[in-house]
Amino acid sequence: MDQDAKKTALRMIPYGLYVLTARTAEGDVTAATVNWVTQASFTPPLVVVGVKADSHAFEVVQSAGAFTLNVLGKGQNDVAFAFFKSPEVDEQQIGGHAYRLGATGAPILDGPIAFLECKVREISTGGDHAIVIAEVVDAGVAKQPEGRADDATLHMRDLGERTFYGG
Repeated sequence: MDQDAKKTALRMIPYGLYVLTARTAEGDVTAATVNWVTQASFTPPLVVVGVKADSHAFEVVQSAGAFTLNVLGKGQNDVAFAFFKSPEVDEQQIGGHAYRLGATGAPILDGPIAFLECKVREISTGGDHAIVIAEVVDAGVAKQPEGRADDATLHMRDLGERTFYGG
């Protein structure tokens, strides 16, 4: 296989950007920018998220059995970059961003354009990322977008020509 062609072809898949947050019953909190996300079912509402299998985020999601996808909007590049690395956490902020706990105990960040609070239904491992299938149990939108909802979402391409994922 031509490795350059594979990398380029995989990078042609469009990616929205989200901050996945989770909190265990013991209070261990994680937040990480993720982009391998898709809706998998209308009824029940299911989403699929790719989470790096050797990451702290994956450990917390497994233990908590729940997480929030905080949907980033156009212009929230700084938020995406803030969670590319492990953030500092205290009782009021994650990586300098205020949050509240949702019904599942997962943190919901203040500021993103929307959130999906999810309960884990199934996890599949086998590559460098685990596939997490989760049911959406709560959702919120900070402000109704004008036009198409998916046009309001921050995409990987919005971060500039040198920021890639995949391949």
